Amino acid sequence: MTTRTTLLALAGCAALALTAAGPAHAAPPRDVPQTRDVLPAHDGWASAAGGTTGGAGADAAHTYTVTTWAELRAALADDPGAPRIIKVEGTLDATGGGCASFAADGYDFARYLADYDPAVWGRDRPVSGEQEDLRAASQRNQGAAVKAHVPANTTLIGVGKHAGIVGGSLQIENVDNVIVRNLTTESPLDCFPQWDPTDGATGAWNSEYDSMVVTGSTHVWLDHNTFTDGAHPDSSLPEYYGELYQRHDGELDIVRGADLVTASWNVFADHDKTLMIGNSDSAAATDRGRLRVTLHHNLFRDVVERAPRVRFGKVDAYNNHYVAGPDTRYVYSFGIGIESQLVAEKNAFTLPSGTGAGRVLKKWKDAPVTAAGNRVNGRPVDLIAVHNAEVPEEHLRSGAGWTPVLRTRVDDPRAVPGLVGHRAGAGRLG
Repeated sequence: MTTRTTLLALAGCAALALTAAGPAHAAPPRDVPQTRDVLPAHDGWASAAGGTTGGAGADAAHTYTVTTWAELRAALADDPGAPRIIKVEGTLDATGGGCASFAADGYDFARYLADYDPAVWGRDRPVSGEQEDLRAASQRNQGAAVKAHVPANTTLIGVGKHAGIVGGSLQIENVDNVIVRNLTTESPLDCFPQWDPTDGATGAWNSEYDSMVVTGSTHVWLDHNTFTDGAHPDSSLPEYYGELYQRHDGELDIVRGADLVTASWNVFADHDKTLMIGNSDSAAATDRGRLRVTLHHNLFRDVVERAPRVRFGKVDAYNNHYVAGPDTRYVYSFGIGIESQLVAEKNAFTLPSGTGAGRVLKKWKDAPVTAAGNRVNGRPVDLIAVHNAEVPEEHLRSGAGWTPVLRTRVDDPRAVPGLVGHRAGAGRLG
């Protein structure tokens, strides 16, 4: 069995020239100097317990260059168990056939709207019946097409400044040792959102598909990626029944017992429910003692909430920059959830005029939090004290009960906006 120590040794060596048939093997090698990079020692939770090496030990037969979504899915599925490096060149479109290609026979959106109009259906029971069944079947069809499952011991890396995925959902599920770098992922658009008349006081449209989901996996490093709604921000979406026809879910979810994750130098942009760590208050059996995540040197630009929202996990968030423009429907950045132990230190926040610093933190359930050395609009702010003063009904307790030690560099928060602004995101992997 190849050990992680062996992979680290192989990372510094040239791969053997092997010949094998398989998806996208015919493509010539591309020059990506960081192809065999491994997560540096002490760089966040993903460096613990053996570290994260991804596909650094892959041989030539398991090094792929892909230019289409079909090629990517084939490379991910080829030769299960083998370490692999997959280089993404250009933009891969997961939904080239459009929504009509996923629709189940008989599904009719106009009929759906007529059948479940609150004036007809009411607001006191979930929707059901033929059109809802057909909507769900259509959504399953889309899911089968736009999800790509990333296996263990994989490095997935973009080539150059313009590599990415449109409409796809990367699933890092129940595996170990994965690296994803230098990709721009445009959030999938759910073609078939569900109307839930019981969601809130007036009902809501709910959608599926995150750009990336880390589920039950360990040792995952996400670095220099850009997560965005791209050409389809929420502002471009229509309303039905007086509610936004929400076609986006999250940009990144880390859920269901996932553990030992580092997300560094990424951009999360133009999104509502951005980043969730832990997806249920009732998941103690799988999540307690896990969901250990480090977020550092990320840019959260014009996101509404969940940056992140945390349940259960020990989350270290430092040296991130949070920017909300005047047109952003800013709600909060850090969501404090059940049994969470968030440490938020030396982050920078740029908030629009009239937005109180007390909104940076949001209490969902009672849990301790450490917040120190943060700056809001260039000034040092005690986020917990300001929150408790401005939102006394959501009193927060200070002191997360642990001290992060897995940090390679900690910058002065005054320098964070410039550093992150110039270096975070896809196309800036230096």
